[in-house]
Amino acid sequence: MEQFIFDLSVIIVVAAILSYVAVLLKQPIILAYIACGVLVGPWGFGWIHDLEFIGAVSSLGITLLLFLAGLCLHPQKLFGLFKKTGLATATNCVVSFAIAFLFAIIFKFTVIDSMVIGLALMFSSTILVIKLLPTTRLHQERMGGICIAVLIMEDLLAIVVLAYIRCMSLPGNAFASFGMLMLKLLIFIAVLVLLEQFVLRKIMLRVERFHEALFILGLAWCFGIAAISAKIGMFHETGAFFAGVVLARHPISFFITERLKPLRDFFLVLFFFALGAKLDIPALKEVVLIAMLLAAIFLVVKPWLFKKLFILAKEKKPFSKEIGFRLGQLSEFSLLIAILAFQLGNISSRASQLIQLTTLITFIASSYIVVMRYPTPIGTSSKLNKD
Repeated sequence: MEQFIFDLSVIIVVAAILSYVAVLLKQPIILAYIACGVLVGPWGFGWIHDLEFIGAVSSLGITLLLFLAGLCLHPQKLFGLFKKTGLATATNCVVSFAIAFLFAIIFKFTVIDSMVIGLALMFSSTILVIKLLPTTRLHQERMGGICIAVLIMEDLLAIVVLAYIRCMSLPGNAFASFGMLMLKLLIFIAVLVLLEQFVLRKIMLRVERFHEALFILGLAWCFGIAAISAKIGMFHETGAFFAGVVLARHPISFFITERLKPLRDFFLVLFFFALGAKLDIPALKEVVLIAMLLAAIFLVVKPWLFKKLFILAKEKKPFSKEIGFRLGQLSEFSLLIAILAFQLGNISSRASQLIQLTTLITFIASSYIVVMRYPTPIGTSSKLNKD
């Protein structure tokens, strides 16, 4: 216990220092957490010992992240979002998959490695895009609305991809296992709706004046449903996400979202620290040039493709161009897929390292492009500094 407290203290102090540096350099704070892992982990000073336990604790942040993502998705709004941004999102995902898959094949990855690389690199970063959106009313209502609509659809698809990655490690046909999983998921969601409507809602009505009770009730719903989901053969992430979607129908969902964000952010520090600490630095040398080339392709193609697609959707050219650059990076889901697929033995270490390094390069480059050209909370001038 004493060692864990020491490890946690080191992580928080170093992460705080690097976060300050990241803010000064106009970088996403996520990169500071990853750099913290590299610096004090096995490949740096070696100050942190129990990486497995910290990694297990950090997975709580991912569960909360997906729960909160679900809380933002009122089911009645989903169809409107699909109609508004469906073509652009689907086209981007298909083109991104094709680019990554063919790129991996050219560089002698196996077909399975190439397929997972393609699936992992289809998405844009929800965390990075949201962090760099200004909160000023005029700008966010339009730009933010469209960006968030795209990200929500991609998050839904990412949940499906994570489920399929897990099915790949099961005995038998992966597609058959995936089909059974989807059927089980539909039944699971129907039961969740009934539980929320006739049990959880009545409990919340009784304690709605007591904020502490609502806070712990939200946590209990999130982790309780996640645990049940895992026990019946699905996954913690899926259960947490749809627990949030179902609860989003309740007016209290906004209050729970705001209360849980600080807790989620704390655990995400540990998640990204563990990611950095587990990066195999010597192995990265093997893929660094390939990752830089693949990242450069995405940094050019994704913004251009989004711009063209939204121009076709009757948006103005400058507006479409900005959307393209804001959505022009890869996603934290790319990192999750890379880690999960490698842990399950579905892909090689080389493929996992390629996904992670390519994603991190796009994080850095994309954030620089956005903060140098468009309004953000960390703008480089008073004109661009919009919070």
